[in-house]
Amino acid sequence: MVKEVPDSKPVITVAGGAGEKKPLSMPVRYAINALLVLAFLVVGELLIDGGAISRYQTSVLEQIGIYVIMAVSLNIATGYLGQLPLGHAGFMSVGGYSCAIFIMRLQPVFGVGARDFVTGSPAATALFACGLLFGGIVAAVCGVIIGIPALRLKGDYLAIITLGFAEIIRVVMLNIDGVLGFDLTGGAKGLTGIPSYTSFLNTFVVVAVSLFLIHTMMKSRHGRAILAIRDNEIAAEASGVHTTYYKTLAFVVSAFFAGIAGGLYAGCIGVMAPAKFGFMKSIEVLVMVVLGGMGSMLGSVISATVLTILPEALRAFADYRMVVYAVVLIITMIFRPQGLLGTYDFSLTSWIDRIRSVRPKAGSAKEGEVRADA
Repeated sequence: MVKEVPDSKPVITVAGGAGEKKPLSMPVRYAINALLVLAFLVVGELLIDGGAISRYQTSVLEQIGIYVIMAVSLNIATGYLGQLPLGHAGFMSVGGYSCAIFIMRLQPVFGVGARDFVTGSPAATALFACGLLFGGIVAAVCGVIIGIPALRLKGDYLAIITLGFAEIIRVVMLNIDGVLGFDLTGGAKGLTGIPSYTSFLNTFVVVAVSLFLIHTMMKSRHGRAILAIRDNEIAAEASGVHTTYYKTLAFVVSAFFAGIAGGLYAGCIGVMAPAKFGFMKSIEVLVMVVLGGMGSMLGSVISATVLTILPEALRAFADYRMVVYAVVLIITMIFRPQGLLGTYDFSLTSWIDRIRSVRPKAGSAKEGEVRADA
């Protein structure tokens, strides 16, 4: 770029002069985030092994991770796609049952015992990974079956039909043993004897991978198409966006990660019962998304963490804890109706870029500029 200066000598501005630094490359960004996750996991494992965190507190941390995945996955369909499904607990139950049954039936094949999940043997880790993927895939298939007809509707109608499908899933889990003639889901008493394959380490590894995949998808052209549908579906379709495909894609990806969360949930609590996945479970997850901010991944993470810890922290006030819980939600919605963060998403590497970039001071001949004869 050439600028005219009073002495009629042109000044050629050299890109990347003093004070201007290139933004961090993608490999560096990924490395920084990976190091932060690794540091968090190492500190957590040291505290758990040292006895600073009790087994009960570890269980709460595992549930925080599970509900973070649930909230962020629902945020795909609500915050990013702009729809209102109320059957997310159904996908969680499908993933949980599928994962638990898969692991329990294949334990003899892999030669894995309950102790192997605690010690983290290679065979147990492979079985855990396969079971979790199986649960997610089964939930995604249910998402396709439900999503194709349901996403023809919008708003309240979509909420009602997804709620109905979630109830169908719950009733099927309740009565399928009588139809098949053998025990599969355990019926009303639930599926018991599930090994404790969920731990702090594998939970937060799965959380980190899930958040990375969802973030990557939303930054891709697929994510931009989903956001375009949310902003104006008619305009998006007129621009060449295949709205039916991308709405179904968002719904299926949301169901897949809900199934992953369900698989972790089964290993965390050890018992799967249809009563645990009723209407209120879907509302509970929806509240996390709305409270954090629809369209904000960080908001979903924060609200899932707070709303998982809050009921546990108020156990001393057993008679009033749900009242306090409700009052906190009401006050937040009155004074911050867009949620805690709205649509804002924090990025550590972006902040690092801002700190590193220093604008050059104004002057007649700035550093990074080269004089040349006319």
